[in-house]
Formats: sequence, structure tokens, C-alpha cells
Amino acid sequence: MLADYHVHSDFSDDSFYAIEDVCRDAVKLNLNEICFTDHADYGVKPDVAGPDTRVVDGKHVTNVDYPRYFPALAEARASFAPELTVKSGLEFGVQSHTVGQFDALYAAWADQLDFTILSIHQVGDQEFWTGDFQRGRTQQEYNDAYYQEMYDVVRSFGHYSVLGHMDLIKRYDSAGIYPFEKSRDRIAEILKRVIADGKGIEVNTSSFRYGLPDLQPCTEILRLYRDLGGRIITVGSDSHKPEHLGAYIALVKRRLAALGYTEYCTFDKMEPVFHDIED
Repeated sequence: MLADYHVHSDFSDDSFYAIEDVCRDAVKLNLNEICFTDHADYGVKPDVAGPDTRVVDGKHVTNVDYPRYFPALAEARASFAPELTVKSGLEFGVQSHTVGQFDALYAAWADQLDFTILSIHQVGDQEFWTGDFQRGRTQQEYNDAYYQEMYDVVRSFGHYSVLGHMDLIKRYDSAGIYPFEKSRDRIAEILKRVIADGKGIEVNTSSFRYGLPDLQPCTEILRLYRDLGGRIITVGSDSHKPEHLGAYIALVKRRLAALGYTEYCTFDKMEPVFHDIED
């Protein structure tokens, strides 16, 4: 079975990939199941475009248009069954000061959701990809601040399924790969809380297209999660374009098996469904 559990469509402000095209391509790629996880990032994006909303590549930088999004997914689910299972999700870019907004968002749409990814995309409304968050800090300072924010968020927010691309900061670290051991203790605290709360983590296969030297999260984090008793794990491409969809899913499953994982997960109505990793 091949399931891609991190898929973006043109409902995300950074993608032009229409839901119908994603589904059609998923069938061609022999994917069995996909979950759309379009972006919500309170603090840096509004829900509705206004006169002062930023425009990038001709698109307003906003969160998902939820009243249109969920019906569109329901239509795709009906249209592509039984060849493809289509699940409904969101990627929550949570910050410690936006937890209340995401609590409200989840309450409003919980009955529509199969799956949510908790991602730390910004800290203090400062972006990583622009370098704004890293600027003026040492490599240790911005790595420490990143994982501290993640720890604070997982302690205060519970409406998620998996913690996404856990060491995301590595994508945007011009100083190189920060040694795992320097963040290990904080990462262990985060993972213990994730496991205690019945949540999971994802392996994000975009590490290959970003040219990272390891998986994301890195092998050390995956081993630590396993050793701490973590079982809930998903695999997703973080696709925004046709060439991303389904990429390296089978390879990552083999890597996880080599690390001692025997299962991976899909989700239904926010509950994990376990599958044999060799399936």
C-alpha cells in the first residue's frame, strides 16, 4: 500500500495544483490513499484576503478557504472512489501565541477532519525560509529557540495527529547541519509528550528534493522516537507540484523498516489506522 499523507493543493497559498489534478495524478502513480493537508498559519496569514493582503505569484497569501475546501475534498472523494481513497486534513502552522486560534479552528471543522499535521513554520511571526528568524542569532540560539517553541506548543495544543517535519529548521540553516546531540534532550522531551498524548510524527520525503543529507526528521530522531515507544508514524511528500506527489514514499518505508519500524499509519476521523510496513 502506498499512502501520501502530506499533500497540498491550490487551496494552499503556495500551490497551484488543483485537487482534481492531484487525484488524477495519484491514480496514475498507483497511490492507494492520499490526504490533503493544506496550510493554515495564523499570525502571518489572514483567513480572508483584504486590501492589505500580500500577493505572491498572483495569489493572495491567506489561509485555506475552509467553506470551499471541505466540499471540494468530498467531491473528489466521491469522484475517485474506489481507485483512490481521499482523506481530509489540514497542516496547522501553530505558534505559542496562536494556539487559541487553532483551538477555535479545530472546533469549527472537527467533523470534517481525518488528520492534522502540527508544524512549527514560524516563531514570533518570523519566517525560517526568509532567514528572518535566524538573523541576529547564533546557530545554537535559533535551534534552541525553535525546539523550545515546539515544546511549548505540544504542551498547550492537542488537536493534531502527527508532528510534521520535526527538524524543519535544517532546511533553512545556512550554517549547516546542527548536531543532533546538542538538541537531543529537548527533542526527547518533545517526543515523550507526543507519545504520552497519543500523537505521532511524520517522515517528510521533501528532504530529498531539499538536498538534505538524511531523512526528515533525521535518523537519530527516528531512532529516539522508536526507543521511547513511539508507534504512530506517517509518510508524506509535502507535495505542492506534480513532480513532488508520492515521491520517495516506498523508499522511506524501506528505510523505516531498516530502523526497526514494523507499522506505519493512515488516519480516519482523527484516529490512526495501522498498516504493516512491508505492505
